[in-house]
Amino acid sequence: MLGEATLPKRIALPVFASDALSSVAYATEEILLVLSAGGVALLHLTWYVAGAVGVLMLVVVASYRQNVHAYPSGGGDYEVATTNLGPKIGLTVASALMVDYTLTVAVSVSSGVANLASAFPSLNSHLVLISVAVIALITLMNLRGVRESGAAFAIPTYFFIASVAVMIIWGVFKLATGQHLVAESANYQIKAAGSYGGLSLLFLLLRAFSSGCTALTGVEAISNGVPAFKPPKSKNAATTLALLGVIAVSMFAGVTALALAGHVHAADASDLVGLPAGNTPRTVIAQVAHSVFGGSAMFFVLQFVTALILVLAANTAFNGFPVLASILARDGFMPRQLHTRGDRLAFSNGILLLSGFAILLVVAFHASPTRLIQLYIVGVFVSFVCSQTGMIRHWNRLLPQTTDQGRRRRMMRSRVINAIGAGFTATVLVIVLATKFTKGAWIVVVAMPLIWLLMRSIRRHYSAVAAELTPPGAVKIVPPSNNHAVVLVSKLHLPTLRALGYAKATRPTRLEAVTVDLDERETQALKAQWEEHDIQVPLTIIASPFREVTRPVVEYVKRLRSENPNDIVTVFIPEYVLGHWWEQLLHNQSALRLKGRLLYQRRVVVASVPYQLRSAGAEQQQPRTDAASTPASSSTPATAPASARSQAPASTPASTPTPAEGASGGSQR
Repeated sequence: MLGEATLPKRIALPVFASDALSSVAYATEEILLVLSAGGVALLHLTWYVAGAVGVLMLVVVASYRQNVHAYPSGGGDYEVATTNLGPKIGLTVASALMVDYTLTVAVSVSSGVANLASAFPSLNSHLVLISVAVIALITLMNLRGVRESGAAFAIPTYFFIASVAVMIIWGVFKLATGQHLVAESANYQIKAAGSYGGLSLLFLLLRAFSSGCTALTGVEAISNGVPAFKPPKSKNAATTLALLGVIAVSMFAGVTALALAGHVHAADASDLVGLPAGNTPRTVIAQVAHSVFGGSAMFFVLQFVTALILVLAANTAFNGFPVLASILARDGFMPRQLHTRGDRLAFSNGILLLSGFAILLVVAFHASPTRLIQLYIVGVFVSFVCSQTGMIRHWNRLLPQTTDQGRRRRMMRSRVINAIGAGFTATVLVIVLATKFTKGAWIVVVAMPLIWLLMRSIRRHYSAVAAELTPPGAVKIVPPSNNHAVVLVSKLHLPTLRALGYAKATRPTRLEAVTVDLDERETQALKAQWEEHDIQVPLTIIASPFREVTRPVVEYVKRLRSENPNDIVTVFIPEYVLGHWWEQLLHNQSALRLKGRLLYQRRVVVASVPYQLRSAGAEQQQPRTDAASTPASSSTPATAPASARSQAPASTPASTPTPAEGASGGSQR
């Protein structure tokens, strides 16, 4: 949202409507592509399909106007469904919305790049790469905390509306004055996939209708953002929603009319007879613009602003998805990491999750808007149906509690509108599933239940963990009988001395240093150093016939626990911290495995004692056998406790010296 500012209608319209308005760029094209299965003979039916889509859009807009008045808090479909239909249906809406947001990014960016390629055909061979780069750029901007502003959305959105309006007005003027609009594909023939009549024709028309319903994506966005409007919030939001409906339907009708007037033939390149070999057909809106403006600058302007509005539509998903994921994480249905903001106050984990799945879809479907759209509207209409059904339940609950006749009449009118909306959208959902299931919609049909089950499993896990961690009765602290401290030693160097000093400062019941005998000569040298410097901590040497570090240490700690079950064993791991990522590649990280094993042992505490090297920005540190000023760190240790000779790539900024490493890093065998 736009910080704490509230928005007037003229700014709220472009902020919340960019997704819905951008659908105009590809809705007509999707209808024509489906009808092209019957060749050019069926293209005249486009008007009937487009008319049905326009009526449906107005019905959905009218239905969501009721949502706006009933939920001025901007709860959105998730809150409406959860409140009125229960958490299971709310979770169904959440899974649909997550799929919808992901596909919004993939479809919008792919369509935007396709429109750029229509103006600059040389880009056609790099559509996937450019789409991935655009998603990466949007991701980076959102990770850096770039916030949408009214001007940032208003200028390109209004420019897009104005450009399309100019195209429609100029095209109508040319037709009214006897001029002809001729699209570049007008002379191409289309290979018909077959002949259609009766039920087969009806099924094809329903497929075209379901494809055209992509024009409705994003209509619900205003109902999610009611709190951002200036007072009276509900009234202004409802007015803005009505304006969105009128503008979107007008633009959709205008583009469709000019496409038919210019005889635009949309089909796959392989089905267009007359298309030069190696050429890619332009998008429908690009062909319409070219037939109206020719190759003038206005044609390139329209293609640029079309691509820009589609990118803005993708960016709205980067605002919606992380917030939804944060709400679900707050409710325990998603990992808790998605609930927290990054250092730039952005939901970084949600942004990365969204971009990752969007890029995967773009690559898998070769940045084809038509192929991606087959998946798109299933999630959209699932949320529509659940939201409108929830609104019917909402009015049914409030009506018995309301005595004022004027309010009751308004509620009953709203209930009728929502009932019509629920009926229409449910019918469309059935049509979409029936006509698009084998075309790719089955992926969403499978994905949504899997997401639902995953979120339920996460919730059960968090509930089980919370129950297990809750004290059974009165809260009291029970100290262990004894604390047996173990300091893992590789060499007698500064990190080891600091760890010994800190371990002594904790005043354990018993303190010992432990090393693993991987090489008898080096072990004897360590023992001699220990005696020479008169280290007042006993040194225990563990045999390791197979030159392994982790298992002998874990077995030794297990034995200590079995001998004294009521004691706590504290394992101190000295580690030195490096400042550069590439330095980690030179140092052992085997202690990650060791810590992972030790953490599964009951009544065992693992403490990392860091020693910062100069590359980490630390001042030169003097050796002190009693050093205990540095507190134990909970950072991930990356050390081998004994004389490990093998080296492994590091993955954390802390690295622990191994027995083959001296204070300067040592050698590798």
